[in-house]
Amino acid sequence: MAAMTQTQPETAPGRLRFPEDEARLPWLSILLEALHVTDQGVAEAIRRETAQGRRLACRKGCANCCRTHVDIPVYPLELMGIAWYVAEKLQDPDRERIRERLRTAEALDACPFLIDERCGIHPLRPQACRLFNVFDTPCAVGEDAWHTRRRDVLTPLPRYRDQATEIMLPFYGVRGRKAVRQALREGAIHRLAGSLRECRWEALVERMEHEDARRRS
Repeated sequence: MAAMTQTQPETAPGRLRFPEDEARLPWLSILLEALHVTDQGVAEAIRRETAQGRRLACRKGCANCCRTHVDIPVYPLELMGIAWYVAEKLQDPDRERIRERLRTAEALDACPFLIDERCGIHPLRPQACRLFNVFDTPCAVGEDAWHTRRRDVLTPLPRYRDQATEIMLPFYGVRGRKAVRQALREGAIHRLAGSLRECRWEALVERMEHEDARRRS
């Protein structure tokens, strides 16, 4: 969800860059480029809505969607990015707090990466989180606006949605213009998505601890 005031127009952030990590992890550049295109699409969609007199209701400190959405889709490439960011880039105090939340993720009533009403992995948050923006009226406690007032939820622009998907398709073994067009038409990539809430995060806790041990050695 966008973290901003109601009166500011949305501006797409620049593409995240981690040169050393991208050289070591070729898949990371694919993910970061796709997320950047997604952000560009969100910014343009919000610009079009605000030009029609609508106001973005999402703002810093609002985390209702982080609690109400139990079916946040997350793709394998996004999971790799989240795991990398949490294990290798996240620093204390957020690092330790997220580690504890991951240990008890199944018992939580919110996304395990939610801390102090903000996203602890905001730079690498999934596309689904980036795309979910609500207009005019903030979500009520417990409300999922997608189901209660769909017209107030941002609709992704197909051009940017398809471009972001096309960027990621080679990672999943889809190459060639014909294969890419077919995959976009059939939405094949969406069958790869799992639920963020249902992921087993024990392995990420172990990876964090392994990384901490490596740093101390």
